[in-house]
Amino acid sequence: MDHYCVLGNPVEHSKSPQIHARFAALTGQAISYDKQLVALDDFSDAVSRLWRSGIKGCNVTVPFKFDAFGCAHSRSSRAELAQAANTLRFDAQGIYADNTDGVGLVNDIQTNAGVDLAGRDILLIGAGGAAAGVLGPLLAAGPRRVVLANRTLQKAESLVLRHCSHHAIAPLLQNTELLAQSLQGIDGFFDVVINATASSLAGAAIPVDAGVLKPGALAYDMMYGPAAEGFLRWARDHGAQDRDGLGMLVEQAAAAFEVWRHVKPPAAQVLGEMRAALQAVAA
Repeated sequence: MDHYCVLGNPVEHSKSPQIHARFAALTGQAISYDKQLVALDDFSDAVSRLWRSGIKGCNVTVPFKFDAFGCAHSRSSRAELAQAANTLRFDAQGIYADNTDGVGLVNDIQTNAGVDLAGRDILLIGAGGAAAGVLGPLLAAGPRRVVLANRTLQKAESLVLRHCSHHAIAPLLQNTELLAQSLQGIDGFFDVVINATASSLAGAAIPVDAGVLKPGALAYDMMYGPAAEGFLRWARDHGAQDRDGLGMLVEQAAAAFEVWRHVKPPAAQVLGEMRAALQAVAA
């Protein structure tokens, strides 16, 4: 049996073990999967210990996605673009880093939520590892405009500049406007607003004004469960379609599972089961 885990701080809230256990059952893969809390100053050493232990891979959540990229020996093109990783694979050749966050987000929005991103105006809030992982795939979906807004403008500008100069992204920008703005200086209103900050996890205030929402906009929080409820309530109160990040979690996990096992699991089925279970608990 091959072993996998999710690394983070905090990590106790993670549903990744349940998701991957279900993927394994549905695809006939013999794996085990657990979660591991990592000290903030111990990520690199923790990964080295796992690699030497014979574990086959891990998912990486906040706040270690930049660290995960840095400790890898080889990297996928999407990890290189993001300069961040949420998936590590261990083998005799070393540590391989990938980033499945972006494909997970786009699949959830377009396939599961039924919102086509082509020609839309998108506001992406945050410039950390989560935002870095999804910006490239969002641009590849063909929106009209993407604004990356962050509390520290310089971080947003740096992320935008890296994407603008990347050989795979530059051709996309012929039809898509990509801008960096501060949270206090957001210009315009948007069809899709994505919260890629840790504000929900920390219970902090909504990072933007409701004026950014077009009527009927999709307001998406990458967090899920109780952590996302404040943002989702804010979205509903202002006439937006609200969606949490559970679908993104399942979709990015499916992509990671495929990186590890070379088998594509039924993400939509597992997401449906998880939504039904959560609704049953709420009832």
